[in-house]
Amino acid sequence: MITLNQIRAKLQEAIKQSGLSQTEIAKKIGIGQQTVSEYLHGKSMPALDTFANLCAVLDVDPAELLCIAEYKEQ
Repeated sequence: MITLNQIRAKLQEAIKQSGLSQTEIAKKIGIGQQTVSEYLHGKSMPALDTFANLCAVLDVDPAELLCIAEYKEQ
């Protein structure tokens, strides 16, 4: 079973590995820098539309962030 903690960890990893600052990410998807910080520190999760935009900006497959491949391997 996929858990929210697994998704949160993948999202945090993708943000860190993007090479973009929190401010750059926020500007690209139209949210506040503080919101990106909350995602990075596991304090909140993005809405579905924001999640899709994050995937595009971070150049990450949504299935990877949602741990779908890992789930299929089980």
